[in-house]
Amino acid sequence: MSMSATLALQIVVMFMLVGVGFAMFRAGKITMEGNRTIGNILVYLSLPCVIVKGLMVERTAENAIGLAISAVAGLLALVVSAIVARLILKKDAIGNFAATFSNPSFFGIPLVISILGQGPVFYMTGFIAFMNLGQWTYGVSLLTGEKGRVSVRGLVTSPFFVAMLIGLALFVFQPPLPGVVTSCLDYVSALNTPLAMFATGVYLAQSHLSDAIHRVGLYKVVLARLVVSPVVSVLLLSLLPAEFLDLKLAVLIAQACPVGLNVAVYAQLHDADYVYAVETIVASVLFSLVSIPLVVGLAQMVW
Repeated sequence: MSMSATLALQIVVMFMLVGVGFAMFRAGKITMEGNRTIGNILVYLSLPCVIVKGLMVERTAENAIGLAISAVAGLLALVVSAIVARLILKKDAIGNFAATFSNPSFFGIPLVISILGQGPVFYMTGFIAFMNLGQWTYGVSLLTGEKGRVSVRGLVTSPFFVAMLIGLALFVFQPPLPGVVTSCLDYVSALNTPLAMFATGVYLAQSHLSDAIHRVGLYKVVLARLVVSPVVSVLLLSLLPAEFLDLKLAVLIAQACPVGLNVAVYAQLHDADYVYAVETIVASVLFSLVSIPLVVGLAQMVW
């Protein structure tokens, strides 16, 4: 089976999980308070475990170089997304946030595992770290209209930052961990995708697609997030040698993912247009069923 077909099947599975979340919310089995609890589990538990687990690889010169290159590639990909978003969305704050920051943590990781295995998740950690840093700084400035309001204490104590420090320490020092610890990490990490898809289903249940289809900004977000930024990234990643194929695919998939769930979280936190933020998530997830396999297929042709 081709890589694009494998990705498409994995995305279908994830859509089925979204449908479970949708049905549970509509049936009253998941409430808004319950969805916030799911969000807390994702942010404070499962995603940190995924990041730590992704960095638990053998410390070799090859892996160290790969981590550095993937981090730089991830940063450049985010800069590309921010520039593309600004050009297409102009002064649309929610649209810029949505088009700039993808969903590699909850959407991209299972896709990478489905075609490349667990190992290349290692190359996504830099992208995820810079993305979270960007949301805390550039993303908040978009929504508030104020620059420079960054809580350093909040940043360094955030779950993703602590997880990165723990993961890097494990990578550098290579301490032997008991089997029960690694098994626990495996179990908690496995919660990441289903819970995130359930949360997406709840967002979908709250949206009014009949109204959303008339919002022009959504189509611009989809164009920037799922088409232009990934295609530009394909060209930039082409500059890396062929032996970095897994690295390039991992970064590309992270870049090609739909809008991250945090756009809704941050919109609600900063009194921005929460409904519009939810619509950007839903629209991009729906279109990603087609866009991600096509982008990866293009990359295979170019690389």
